[in-house]
Amino acid sequence: MTEIKVIQVDVSIMGQSYKLSCKDGEDRALREAAAYLDAKMSALRDSSKVKGTDRIAVMAALGMTTELLATKSPEGPLSGMSMSEVKQKMSQMHEVMDQALTPQEKLF
Repeated sequence: MTEIKVIQVDVSIMGQSYKLSCKDGEDRALREAAAYLDAKMSALRDSSKVKGTDRIAVMAALGMTTELLATKSPEGPLSGMSMSEVKQKMSQMHEVMDQALTPQEKLF
């Protein structure tokens, strides 16, 4: 039986440091999720009258949930796809963008 290795990851959300645990190899996804949440919460804090970290967190969570549900909507562009299929599609899109942008880097 293979033992699952758990690692510690330090992230910062709205200036507050958090030490989180995840499976080895999942740290990049966790950091990306924390950065996305930080951006959403910071934008809410900076552009609205919402005060208090707990209220900002709830508003950010609602916004992110709406985004997620929109991808699963029957009329949405990703309807009928699982999250792993969405991630695979995004990865493919990143590869296409990298291939298109790499020649541009040589211009600078």
